[in-house]
Amino acid sequence: MNPTLGLAFNQQAGGALPEPLRQRLAAPFALVTGGKGGVGKTSVAANLAVALGRRGRRVLLCDFDFALSNLHLSFGLEPERTLEDFFAGRCSLAQCLLESDGIALLPAASGAAELARPDSARRAGLWRGLREVSARFDLVLADSAAGIGPDVLAFAAVADYVLLVTQPDPAAMADAYGLLKGLSQFAAERRLEVPTPELLVNAAASPQAAQAVAERLASVAQRFLSRSPRMAGWLPRSRELHTSALAQRPLPAQPSECLAAGALERLAQHLERVTLGPEA
Repeated sequence: MNPTLGLAFNQQAGGALPEPLRQRLAAPFALVTGGKGGVGKTSVAANLAVALGRRGRRVLLCDFDFALSNLHLSFGLEPERTLEDFFAGRCSLAQCLLESDGIALLPAASGAAELARPDSARRAGLWRGLREVSARFDLVLADSAAGIGPDVLAFAAVADYVLLVTQPDPAAMADAYGLLKGLSQFAAERRLEVPTPELLVNAAASPQAAQAVAERLASVAQRFLSRSPRMAGWLPRSRELHTSALAQRPLPAQPSECLAAGALERLAQHLERVTLGPEA
């Protein structure tokens, strides 16, 4: 694990986070998030996990949208047990895990109104469960809920790496900045030092257009938040990604034939370097 990551665990949290969340997992923890729904973060998380699995990494992909889960649909799965069962004490977290496309998947619930309400005890229980299983994996990758709710901010604050997915439209960019601002305020109020999210610009017309979006967000964040998020990569508008989503299957491995597959492969390589170290 890269020793420079996960700084939130090494700071004086002043009791702001439950004790379990101040303890590291046995594997690096990366969070994929987005300021608004519809920017493609779930598709990115699913395809990124599969790309890492194809590179030989043992990946645990978690659905952290506790009440409106749909990550399992990216794999065409109907789970028998979900985090709703784990939170209710009906099974262990390990018993919720599914295997698909070379990775392990931790599914959440769909339409569980009770889980939509923030609950620090539930959050701490999930983290304890993850600590018990994380030693089996090289990386724990989670797809968060959209927005800046307490669950999103708490898990972003304790992540080793945060990937913020946005798109080149004003609403998506404004909400991406809103998440950066919310995370900065959350960290400052709790005296936490947290990693600045990196940006993935999805559905961009070109690498130049994606770079322009990233530079604009970085400039505003540096001016008002004293943070300058770097660009992790970009994804093009892709018929292949759309088709794979409709088919409820990850994108096939064809980087030489598909621009999106190549971009995801480069993103997987980048995530390996920043979470597992340059020699990974």
